[in-house]
Amino acid sequence: MNLAERLRAAAERLGGRTVLTLDREGLSYRALEQTSARLGALLRRRGVRPGDRVAVMLPNVPEFAVVYYGVLRAGAVVVPLDPLLKRREIAAYVEDCAARLVIAWHAYAETVEAGTAGTRTDFMFVVPGEFRRLLRTIPPGDPVPRTADDTAVILYSAGTTGRPKGIELTHANLGSNAETVARMLALGVDDVVLGALPLYHAFGQTCALNATIHAGGRLTLMPRFDAGRALEVIRRDGVTVFHGVPAMYIALLDQPGVSDLSLLRICVSGGAALPLDVLRAYETRYGCPIIEGYGLSETSPLSASNRGGPGRRQGSIGRPVHGVEMRVVGDDGRELPCGEIGEIIVRGPNVMKGYWNDPEATADAIRDGWFHTGDLGRVDEDGFFFLVDRRRDVIIRAGYTVYPREVEEVLYEHPAVRQAAVVGFPHPEVGEEIGAVVVLRAPASEDELRRWVRERVAAYKYPRRVRFVDELPTSPTGKVLKRELGSPFLAPGGAPDGGSPGRAADGGAADLPVSR
Repeated sequence: MNLAERLRAAAERLGGRTVLTLDREGLSYRALEQTSARLGALLRRRGVRPGDRVAVMLPNVPEFAVVYYGVLRAGAVVVPLDPLLKRREIAAYVEDCAARLVIAWHAYAETVEAGTAGTRTDFMFVVPGEFRRLLRTIPPGDPVPRTADDTAVILYSAGTTGRPKGIELTHANLGSNAETVARMLALGVDDVVLGALPLYHAFGQTCALNATIHAGGRLTLMPRFDAGRALEVIRRDGVTVFHGVPAMYIALLDQPGVSDLSLLRICVSGGAALPLDVLRAYETRYGCPIIEGYGLSETSPLSASNRGGPGRRQGSIGRPVHGVEMRVVGDDGRELPCGEIGEIIVRGPNVMKGYWNDPEATADAIRDGWFHTGDLGRVDEDGFFFLVDRRRDVIIRAGYTVYPREVEEVLYEHPAVRQAAVVGFPHPEVGEEIGAVVVLRAPASEDELRRWVRERVAAYKYPRRVRFVDELPTSPTGKVLKRELGSPFLAPGGAPDGGSPGRAADGGAADLPVSR
């Protein structure tokens, strides 16, 4: 049940067909299989044993796949790390998982050496030409047998709610999810998938790398996403499938020539909710269907998908994918009636084994076989799920519940708004007040945006403050980091702008001065 067997099976079937490209560089299925087999043998020579953790710090280059499958082939556990981590972050991760080895891109050598200093973790650097010459001297080895429940990958969470946790995904978790993605998208040998998502993240790893190899397609890589460059690659390489996060789709909309997307067969959006206006722009103006997926790193990641067809619901995350169950439950854990908002829970072959060395967090997250996502949503009478917001992002204003995503959707409807994030900030009278951080594509004033929202939602929901920025802070996978957005709205003494809030007719704080 070693996940690396998927690559070997594909190589036996497809041989010399290209599996990975990066600009003019290409790698065939046979070459990827042989090179990863040689790396697996090298790792075993270096003392790496089944179950050992090997950290991988590589950008989106063909060598990522070589190392990924090579580590799995040796029976070890891949621990993908963001290549942009700093010394102390590297030290924290390798110590937490007791990594035996770090395999890193040569450009990060100094940082990795500093990060592993004083630990028991060894390191190895990938210099493209030298790396391949080294591997050519090593006879290939067979994949080490693993069971379905053996850990294949440990992904570290973003740490938005505290210390990052290591998410243990098994060979069965990742294999079944890749197969589900390939089947859902009808991936085949003629498909070319754009690999712009970071491969160290669950979305890029499962939906781009593993699913493409399972289906026998080709993955064309981008080490770093740039909208203009992405359009060039789509046209040059004949890309048929694009996996992206909302920030990528928003950036593409601003590019000249984006209307020429005729090569794309299908687009997939995940990582965060796609604004409805962005979805409609692609599907009505450009004729490019976008499938929205839902999941978390803990679910390998795909749990639900708003697949195509006449029964599709715009704005929905769709129905659970094959073999997966989802429910909406209340605080007591009981399933709620259709239409009521509660926590989304998930059960299926995609749910993680647990959190690395953290039985307490595992027991809190997985109860009676159900993974508690921390996401709030509802389900309609036809079984379509709708994501409302993250539980931790919900704002309680004067006793009223405000879901930031609802307010963000209204802001996105304004033609001048490119990106928007709504957050709560402390207020002495109403507990939490509502603020909006906005990136503009055309001139607009704070008052204009506040009026726009107030005319479209209940009076307690509109943002009392609007702040304009050039860019929203995002994670490497395009998720807006709301934890970094609260401080612009804080002021001395707790009162907005340091003044005394008045009262409004709606019973909440009056319209307050806004700040840039």
